[in-house]
Amino acid sequence: MEPMKAVVLTVSDRVSAGSAADESGPAAAARLERLGFTTTVEVVPDGIDPVERFLKTAVDNGVSLVVTTGGTGFAPRDLTPEATRRVIERPAPGIVEAMRSATFGSNPYGMLSRGEAGISGATLILNLPGSVRGVEESLDVIGPALRHGVELLRSEETSH
Repeated sequence: MEPMKAVVLTVSDRVSAGSAADESGPAAAARLERLGFTTTVEVVPDGIDPVERFLKTAVDNGVSLVVTTGGTGFAPRDLTPEATRRVIERPAPGIVEAMRSATFGSNPYGMLSRGEAGISGATLILNLPGSVRGVEESLDVIGPALRHGVELLRSEETSH
């Protein structure tokens, strides 16, 4: 089988315009590489259309895992979950439930994340918060299950 490809999509008006540095995308990529994924980082502006287009292209190109960072909060342009819901065919709520529940008591803003997770074709799509801390905390919680989930989507033999 091919290596497990992951794409990290940073969703940010400021990063896409070049007025801010992308910190959360590279943080997510580093964590995913430690889990055995080959990763690339891409950037699009906030909004439903650019995120939806990117997600559909990634699914069509056979990417195993797409992790978005940013656009999951309460701000008016935080529309990553809405774009994700347009693309996923089967929700995977346990993933985001685990991420949010793990931050209760340690990060008072974790409960404000509206991130989604789900499956489209053989691609797992996952929304992470836009902060480095949120990315790292989230991937630390769900990391052990990500590889197994992708193996199942790819119909690979698993140890489970």
